[in-house]
Amino acid sequence: MNNSQTSTLLKRTFTHTILNSIEVNIEVTENTYQLPLEELFTMAARINKKRSFLFVSRVLGKHLPIHPGRGLLTGALLAAKYLETTKEIECEQKKQFLSLFSQIEPDFQLLPFIPKRCNPVIIGFAETATALGHAFFDCFENGQFFHTTREEMDGLEPSITFEEEHSHATSHRCYIPIEMIDNNREIILVDDEMTTGKTALNIIHSIHAKFPRKEYTVVSILDWRSESHKQQFSHLEKQLGIKINIVSLLGGNVNVYERGKLREQKNLDSNKVCTKSSIEFLSLSNFFKASAFSSFTMSGTPFIKETGRFGVESDENQFLHKQISEAACYLKEKRIGNKTLCLGTGEFMYIPMKIASELGRNVFYQSTTRSPVHIENLPGYGARYGIHFLNPEEPSVSHNVYNIPPGDYDELFVFFEREPDKNNLQNMIEQLEWTEIKSVKIVFCSAK
Repeated sequence: MNNSQTSTLLKRTFTHTILNSIEVNIEVTENTYQLPLEELFTMAARINKKRSFLFVSRVLGKHLPIHPGRGLLTGALLAAKYLETTKEIECEQKKQFLSLFSQIEPDFQLLPFIPKRCNPVIIGFAETATALGHAFFDCFENGQFFHTTREEMDGLEPSITFEEEHSHATSHRCYIPIEMIDNNREIILVDDEMTTGKTALNIIHSIHAKFPRKEYTVVSILDWRSESHKQQFSHLEKQLGIKINIVSLLGGNVNVYERGKLREQKNLDSNKVCTKSSIEFLSLSNFFKASAFSSFTMSGTPFIKETGRFGVESDENQFLHKQISEAACYLKEKRIGNKTLCLGTGEFMYIPMKIASELGRNVFYQSTTRSPVHIENLPGYGARYGIHFLNPEEPSVSHNVYNIPPGDYDELFVFFEREPDKNNLQNMIEQLEWTEIKSVKIVFCSAK
């Protein structure tokens, strides 16, 4: 099927004004599945000298709470688009995916639909796209997946590294078996959005210098590259003698105008009410396996194998989904709230999102993030509430959680990959009490 036959190019222009200081003009040039923009993102101001604005995704489950099924569906929609545009194979499940995507709480259970002859290596970008990359990988009958990481492991050298210049934490590392990337298979890079495409170009350069191949694909929800940025991809194709496919759900042009300085951040605690939460600790260590690289952790608590940080294969997905369902069944018995929030931490997003999708109705999902964002309680703004604390797993790193309105949830599950030190948890727990959530359950997948 020809891409021009499946694409409906509706040129539409939108303007977002961020806190009366930043004007973002968007011209949409590609929206194949005709997804409403307001269902994909809103905007916020970053506290970052390298880039002043942020597309706040409504489908990732990072800065904004989502129904977890929508996050998993987004990966499936990208896989459908990949199948149709890159492999020219019609996706029979596409209409079902789009119908579910329009629902408020989609009940989504995926069976892989991309045939075995497609055998790529899929890479999700930390920290934002680890769950998106894994959900995309779920759609393949035959493939391998790993995600980049910000973690540094003493005594263990990454197979490849690359830089993301505009990010708050710029260095990406890949700790994977060398044979996973030392081959000539297609590489698929999965990220939430491309503004310049520099991150993708950087990793293609890094991979190709050591492990050259003929084909790369870049997959993102949003593609805002300008014509000059697109030409950089074409130039790299000619320079290296490779093919780079681009797959996105929404594409267009973005122009940003700085209209003035942001107001100084207000004292965010001045009008808050602190509610003492009940704290419960729950271990899922019986459901998941310690990684083979556990001896390289600084805390003495191993990472788990199933996240994909060290590489997973499609053959392992069926067993992983069974593990997740069993873990969800255990946590569902512990659930007492009418409205529940599941909170992933940092790069640890996919397993908590998948568990949240099986905990029943009125369950929402999001994650902590390193990214500092300007907070302002205004309708439509992308960061209306926020708390800030030291990461319990690595106290030298600051984390944030946005958009938890005080009193909105009556129960919170906080998911950690590794069991955190209880002393290190105190700062996070104190900050979470500003959310007025009465029941907080600390869930960890790997115990000391």
